[in-house]
This record gives sequence, C-alpha cells and structure tokens, in this order.
Amino acid sequence: MQGKRLDRVNQLIKEEISLLLQRELKDPRLGFVSVTEVETSKDLRSAKVFVSVLGGDEQWKASMAALVSARGFVRHWLRQHLDLRVTPDLEFRPDRSMEHAARIQALLKGLDQASGS
Repeated sequence: MQGKRLDRVNQLIKEEISLLLQRELKDPRLGFVSVTEVETSKDLRSAKVFVSVLGGDEQWKASMAALVSARGFVRHWLRQHLDLRVTPDLEFRPDRSMEHAARIQALLKGLDQASGS
C-alpha cells in the first residue's frame, strides 16, 4: 500500500475510534482516553492503536482493560463505518509521552526556580 494512502487510513481509523470512545463505549472502567496515533501494517491486517489516559496507574490499568475487552466491538464498528477491504485486528498500546513531557516540564521549571533564587 502506498505511504500516503496508509497515512490516510491511519488517520481515518484514529478519528473513528476517537469518536467511538467519546460517544458509544459505555464501560465504567474507561476513563478519559484519547487516541494519540494509529500504526497500520502495510497489508491492513493489524493496527496498533496508541492511547493516552488521564489519571494515575489505577486509571491506566482500568482503561486499558476496558479497551482490550472492547476490541471486538471496536473492530466491528470500524467494519461497519469504514469502506476498507480488510478491517485490521486492533492492539491497544499505552502512550505515556504526554505524561513524560509533563514530568520533564516540571523538572525544568524546578531547575529554573532553583537557579533564580
């Protein structure tokens, strides 16, 4: 599959899953989850869906468990709403880059305050 087409498919899957998480999925374990990136294999048979969760470790665990249990439902939703020849198998993966960036920002702020006093 061409690179630009694969990028469009990744974006489309990201948008659909984001919409689904906001409006359709009613699992109480699911916290505030956002889809940060989707990486689909070239043959469209599998996709890694990277998600970020607002909250601590317990919220991460609960939200990831909810996503794993809803994987079949999400895939079925994609099959119905996207015009793809093949609907990929989904693998949800944590993306802690936002959390990491916030920690670095706090450390830098602490250094700046320490040098200013």
